[in-house]
Amino acid sequence: MAEWEARDDDWCFACGRKNPIGLKLNFREENGIYITEFKPGPEHQSYNGIVHGGIISTLLDEVMVRYLYSLGHHAVTARLEVRYRRPTPVDRTLTVTGWIVKERGKLYEMTGKVVLPDGSVTAEGKATVAVIEER
Repeated sequence: MAEWEARDDDWCFACGRKNPIGLKLNFREENGIYITEFKPGPEHQSYNGIVHGGIISTLLDEVMVRYLYSLGHHAVTARLEVRYRRPTPVDRTLTVTGWIVKERGKLYEMTGKVVLPDGSVTAEGKATVAVIEER
């Protein structure tokens, strides 16, 4: 396998600006928590009116790994676990957050969640993220 070259990628499905079918997520950091908001539409559903679990998994993965990127690390997901608490409806703005739980050398344990406007949690994520190099 060719060596991976770390670089900005405007074609990222989650955050890339050039990807015409991407989610085009924007992020901010507040007090050690990384945050993005996303309003899924019918094109993001599985069952009628319910966001596809793969999209939920993508949102959690992106908010956790990109947080480390914002801190100056090139990192990749080593393990991702998603707990779906309840169906996530389309056409509601979701707040997706991620934060660092623990650091062990080049491995980070991360946690994230997907929250509806009423404060109910629809999904939670845990990830082990590996730093492959510093930017």
